[in-house]
Parts: sequence; structure tokens; C-alpha cells
Amino acid sequence: MTLIMAIACGVAVANIYYNQPMLVIMEAAFPGQESIIGLVPTATQLGYALGLLFLVPLGDRIERKRLILTQFAALSVSLIGVALAPDAWSIVAASIVLGVTASVTQQILPFAAELSEPSRRGATIGTVMSGLLCGILLGRVLAGAIGERYGWRAMFWVGLAMAVVMWTILALLLPRSQPKAHTSYATLIKSLFGFWRDLPELRRATITQACVFASFSALWTTLALYLDAEYHLSAQVAGLFGLVGAAGVLFAPIAGKVSDQRGPHVVIKFACFVMVVSWLVLGMWGMIAGLVVGIVALDFGAQSAQVSNQHIIQALRPEARNRLNAILMGGMFLGGAAGSACASLAWKTLGWSGVSALGIALAAIALTVQARRRT
Repeated sequence: MTLIMAIACGVAVANIYYNQPMLVIMEAAFPGQESIIGLVPTATQLGYALGLLFLVPLGDRIERKRLILTQFAALSVSLIGVALAPDAWSIVAASIVLGVTASVTQQILPFAAELSEPSRRGATIGTVMSGLLCGILLGRVLAGAIGERYGWRAMFWVGLAMAVVMWTILALLLPRSQPKAHTSYATLIKSLFGFWRDLPELRRATITQACVFASFSALWTTLALYLDAEYHLSAQVAGLFGLVGAAGVLFAPIAGKVSDQRGPHVVIKFACFVMVVSWLVLGMWGMIAGLVVGIVALDFGAQSAQVSNQHIIQALRPEARNRLNAILMGGMFLGGAAGSACASLAWKTLGWSGVSALGIALAAIALTVQARRRT
């Protein structure tokens, strides 16, 4: 069941990253609207953040299997909307809806944590997060290959087919749950503010993860543009760099186990430090080999920090796991949307050196937040 949940997370979350390696192709399809197409990655991540904040809390109130299947069905409809969008602004609007519905990943993750034994919760989260990261990174590989050969719209039709298959598997195999809360939707949303006020560990984890993911998103938002400008490499090659980053998946279960044994804060500090170093490599080692080394290190750091921050918040209030997850991941993807927007601006004004400086600054802020923690 953990494996099924990991695959479901990967299939769902991949949809919000298909656009990144295909940005050059999408811009070419809409001449004169390139700046609007450049908003698509930010719009998708913003939609995901909205889904996290306003849909994920429902997992504490509504039976989870029914909620997950409903969101997967809505995700399928939103993929059709993107694939049929007639102009650049329509793609941006449809991408926001796509992001909202793809937040089903964060309905699945707390469910997996609930089903696991407390002594193995970190390892379980690490396994499910491995599936999520596979979706993020390997989705780019698939999008680059399909977009290059068949056009960008074809990728979203393929995404639709995968979502329908995953819905069928979950309908057959996913267990049912008992809702933990019986309050109104308005009360659920209001409680988010109370959790933020009362739980300093939640605030620290959210701020750290927002900075970590902003740094991570800065790379993947601009990588295809950098490869095209500096090395004249295609969208397919840009997508293949997802295979390089997928090496970080190997470390997710390890990070979860270390969090179980040594405590998650040790892992988070080390992960943030690794991300600072990785951006130094990306910015200063002006070769493809430098990109490979830097991407592996960056993805390792981002994945390890996320697994460990999840470990922290899932243990705070067991009866409110979905809502705590909504706060953490909502903050994370707001950070990701901001990182994507700032990276696009940095790329246009300062080039790759500006993107690298932004990535270093964001990872350093995350490290500082963790270093100031009182033990």
C-alpha cells in the first residue's frame, strides 16, 4: 500500500512540472506571448499552494478515499483544459486549476503516515516522498521527450491517461478511513491560524521548507532556458536532467531513517548546507559536469529537508495531520511560486549568475532559520 501511495503521489505531482522543460516549445507556439507563457510555472505552483491551503484540510473531515478519488477525477478534467487551451492566458488560467487539483498528493501523504507504525513513520514518509520526487523529476524527462517529438499538448493528454489509470487502481485498492474531525469547513480553515500561532515547530518547518523549495524551483524554472541559451540543447535534453536529479530519490528513505534515529533537525541543517554548496557548484563550474554534480546535490538537499520537515509536523497533532500538512506544503509551494517568479526575473536581468545568487541566498536563509532553533 505504501508503494501504491508513492506511485499515486508521483503521477499526480508530475502534472505541475510538465511545463518546465517545455517552456521553450510553448513559447515558440505562441509568438508574441512569450512573457505570458513564462508565467505558467508560477501559476501552476500558485494553484498547487491554493489547493493545499483550501482543499487538503478537508482530509481531516471527509473520508479520505472518497476525497482522493474526487480530486483525481477533477485533476483529469483540468488536464483536458490545459491540453485544449487556445491561447497563452488560457494556459495560465488552466494551469492554476491544474495546480489546485494536483494537491491530491498531500491528501495521500498524511494518509500514509496515519497507516504506518509510529516507529517507522519517518521511513514511510521517505518512501512516499520518493514517489513524489520521482514524479517531479521523471515527469520532466517524459515531458521533454514527448514535447520535443509530438508537441507540448501531447504531454498533457498522456498525463490524462496516467491519471485515469491511477484513479482506477486507487478505487480498487485504497482502504477507507475514519475522519478525525467533525467540525465545519470554516472551522477547519480557521484552525489553521491557531496551529500557526501555537506551534513554533510548525512555523519553523514551514519557513525553512518555503526557502528550500524556492531555491529548488529557481533551478528547474530556468534550467531549460539556460541549456538552450548556453549550450543550444533541446527540451528533450533539458528533461533528461530530471534523471540526474532522480538520484536524490535514493536518499529519501535514508533521510527518513536518520530522522527516526538521530532526529530530523540534524538532517535539515545538513540538507540546507548541501544546497548552498550545490548552488556554488552550479554557478561557478561552467560545464555540463558541474550541472550534473550540482543538480544531484541540490535535489538530495531539497528531498532530505522535506522528508525531515514532514516528520516533524506529522508528530505534532495526530488528529490534525491534514491541516498541518496543508500549512507546511502550502507555505512550501508559495515559496516555490515566489522562487520561480524571482528566478525568471533574475534570468532576464542578470542571467545564470543572478539565478545562482538567488538560489544561494534562499538556501542560506533556510540554514539560518534552522541554526537559530533553541534546543
